[in-house]
Amino acid sequence: MTGADDYRSERALVADERTQLEAFVHDNRLEILALLDGLTDEQARRHLVPSLTTPASIVKHCVFVEKVWFHVTVAGMSREEAGIPYDADESWILDDTDTPESLRADYLAAVREAEQIASGLALDDLALHNRRGPLTLRWIYAHLVEELARHVGHGDILREQILAEV
Repeated sequence: MTGADDYRSERALVADERTQLEAFVHDNRLEILALLDGLTDEQARRHLVPSLTTPASIVKHCVFVEKVWFHVTVAGMSREEAGIPYDADESWILDDTDTPESLRADYLAAVREAEQIASGLALDDLALHNRRGPLTLRWIYAHLVEELARHVGHGDILREQILAEV
């Protein structure tokens, strides 16, 4: 993953289904990383809504998202082995060591590992989920597009508010 010049969905207009799904996931992952671009630590942590949602906490939560879907659901790790909380709400909580740089690094590592986990599987391969039962890699990719895009939208609004103050 590099920068905005690495968007893939526009280059996959007539590609096979997997290429298209992975392109949209990839592009949303780039957008998650971009939420922290140019923000100071204080700005990245700024609370503008009553929830725990900040640009930094969105990225931290997306580390959880990648790991819960690929490490836990696809690879069969426990949440403890994946290094993520059992309760998704806890994935939004920032600690003193979370900086824009460390969160970017954590997210990139989770993405690389997720890509590696999925690389040997077909879209119709089944994964077990703790409450939904078996589901396909195709469903996971489609869900990831949905979830990451939602978080990008929230983050874009927060960034706009934060940067408007400058």
